[in-house]
Amino acid sequence: MTSALFSNTSRRGWLKQGAALSLATAGSLRAFAQPQTSLVLGDQAGGLRSLFEASRALEGAPFAYRWANFQGAAPLFEAQRSAAVDTAMAGDLPVLAAAVGKTPLKIVATRVGKADSLGIVVQPDSPLRSVADLRGKTVIVSSARGSISQYQLYGALEEAGVKREEVTVKFVLPTDAAAAFASKQIDAWAIFDPYYTIALQQGGRILRDGRGINTALGFITATESSLADPAKRAAIVQFLDRLARAGDWALANPEAYAQAYSQLTRLPIESSRIITARASVAGRPVSEADIAALQTVADRSARDGILPVRVDVRAITDTGVWKRPA
Repeated sequence: MTSALFSNTSRRGWLKQGAALSLATAGSLRAFAQPQTSLVLGDQAGGLRSLFEASRALEGAPFAYRWANFQGAAPLFEAQRSAAVDTAMAGDLPVLAAAVGKTPLKIVATRVGKADSLGIVVQPDSPLRSVADLRGKTVIVSSARGSISQYQLYGALEEAGVKREEVTVKFVLPTDAAAAFASKQIDAWAIFDPYYTIALQQGGRILRDGRGINTALGFITATESSLADPAKRAAIVQFLDRLARAGDWALANPEAYAQAYSQLTRLPIESSRIITARASVAGRPVSEADIAALQTVADRSARDGILPVRVDVRAITDTGVWKRPA
C-alpha cells in the first residue's frame, strides 16, 4: 500500500512532505503575563500537532504558538540546541543523546506509548528470519546515533547473542532510508513509527519489535532559557496541561484521532489507525519511576557505547515545572 509519505520513493518527495507538515499554525493570543508570549513547539512527523488539532486542546490557549516539524529526533534537538524551538518531544534515548550534546534542556513531562511502535524490518522475501541472521549484515538505523532504534537494535542483538561488531550499523535519516527500503536497497532497517508501520504495510516483515527492550516512554523537554523566562515558563505549563487534556481525549476517541492524523499526514486511514493506537498520547508529570527507567537506559547506553558518557537523569529533569491539575 502506498502513501503520501512514501510515494515516489524519492528524497524530494519526502522533503516536500516534511515541508508541508511543518507549516506554522498560529494559535490565538490573549492577555497572559506578557501579551506577546509565544512558543515554538517542536514536533516529529506531525505526531504532536495532529493530536492537538484533533482534540482542539490548544483552542483558546493564552499564548501564541507555531509548530516546527522534523523527521526525527536528531534534527529536532539540533533546533532546540540553537533555541529555535521552546519545547521538543522524543523517546528516551534521543533525550539522553541531546543532553550529551550539550543541548540546554530539562525534561518536564512524560508520555507513555507502546513498545511495538518500533522494530527491525526486513524485505518480505528476505532470507533473514531471526536477529541472529544479522551476523555479517548491514543494518540501517534511523535517525542518528542515540536514537530509540539504535537502543532497540543493540538490545535485540544482545538478546540473540550477536556481538555488535558482527553487524555493520549505518545511520540514515528516516526519509532517505524509507526511499531506499521501498526500492529494496536496504535489507534490514531499525525504525520507529510512522515510518515503521508504513514499511510493514508496504510488505516489510518484522524481525524483532521493541517489546521487552524499549521503555515505550517519551518525554517533553523545554529549553532552559524558556524555563528561565517567567512568561514562557507559564505558557509551557499551560501547554502541558493541554497536552494531558489532548491525551485523555485521544484515548477516549481513537477513531477521531486516527482520522485527524490521517488528514494531517496524508497517510492512509488504515496506517493512521495503527500508528495512533500505539502512539505516546498519555501525558503525565515526570515520576520517580520514570526517572529510574530513564536512568537504566542511560546506564546501559553508556555501557554499550551508544552514549560516550553516563547521563545523570535527575540533573536534566525539572519535576517542579508541571504538576498536573487534579
